[in-house]
Amino acid sequence: MNPFAILVCGSAILCISFGARAGMGLYLGPMALEYGWGREVFSISMAIQNLAWGALGAFAGAAADRWGAGRVVFGAALAYAAGLAAMAYVDTPFLMHVTSGLLIGLGLAGTSFAIVFAVIGRSVPLEKRSTALGIATAAGSFGQFALLPLTQLMISYRDWHFALLGMAGISLLVAPLALAMAGTKAPASPTGAAHQSIGAALHEAWRERGFHLLFWGYFVCGFHIAMLTVHLPSFVTDAGLRPEHGMTALALIGLFNIFGSLGAGWLGGRVSKKYLLSIIYSVRAVLIALLVAFPLSPFMLYLFACGIGLLWLGTVPLTNGLVAQIFGLRYAAMLASVVFFGHQLGSFIGVWLAGYLYDTTGSYNGAFITSIGLGVFAALVNLPVNEKPLAERRHAQAVA
Repeated sequence: MNPFAILVCGSAILCISFGARAGMGLYLGPMALEYGWGREVFSISMAIQNLAWGALGAFAGAAADRWGAGRVVFGAALAYAAGLAAMAYVDTPFLMHVTSGLLIGLGLAGTSFAIVFAVIGRSVPLEKRSTALGIATAAGSFGQFALLPLTQLMISYRDWHFALLGMAGISLLVAPLALAMAGTKAPASPTGAAHQSIGAALHEAWRERGFHLLFWGYFVCGFHIAMLTVHLPSFVTDAGLRPEHGMTALALIGLFNIFGSLGAGWLGGRVSKKYLLSIIYSVRAVLIALLVAFPLSPFMLYLFACGIGLLWLGTVPLTNGLVAQIFGLRYAAMLASVVFFGHQLGSFIGVWLAGYLYDTTGSYNGAFITSIGLGVFAALVNLPVNEKPLAERRHAQAVA
């Protein structure tokens, strides 16, 4: 299939996958109210979802590199739809953890950035790769902007059970789109690395300091995004605003992230990716500090949403682009998935910690303060990354 078709279908997959997931925080209040659960129960399920997404993503990426992305995306789409549909009928915390946690986590592992980005990256020329990844990231953001209002509409006019079933039906559309990925296996290794195995690729990455730095930078990204996605709607209603304000804020984040992702992808092909990452994390810390420093009003909330939206997923094309740039495309899906596990580890801790701190202190202040400190940490940890490809470094050493 031609590169344009792969980009279109891959973007549509990300649009649906991230659009359905972005509405998870809208179910927190109705489910907690109906079952009498504290916010920590829902938070644990979302934490399990993020951890399963990250842990299983590495295996999904390795499977896609070896047997083709189409099969992996197709199977993950079925798991995703099954998890959403089953979540509509849960009535115990255990079932909540299994459906919204494990099943949806498995679905996300095979329908999100690492696998889709690897296929898109292999289909376009190097000079266009960063821009193409930015377009695909923006598509995921458009899904958040488009499907969040639909989710809130279904909850408001029917109930949360109906909304989950509706989103399960929409997520099934990913399965036929996976046909665009059929037959897209990783290319053969370049000369000089023809016999490199998965284990050797992992060992090589493990010895590279930049791999660890990107992992922990991504950890902070996951902490920020998961905490805000799940808990921002409740934070808003706690401040006396309406649920619609929280939904609108998340939708604005998705809308403005379309421009932010496109901008990050475009800039990533022209200037240093690690410096862009450092700037993104620094500004995130400032915006979160401003959110908690001033009384919350719709204007302040929407201003924050627009600002954080410009930075929301801009880290994704930059971080994935750096992995491909440094280590090459042979095992791009697997290595990007391993780095993405750092993102999901951060998501696990961020979404759980915010719920735990709220249930124990009655406030999200501790979670926001932690987010600010981690933003500063991520801004610093990306600076020492060596962006030069390993192949060029080996060649330079051999010549010397």
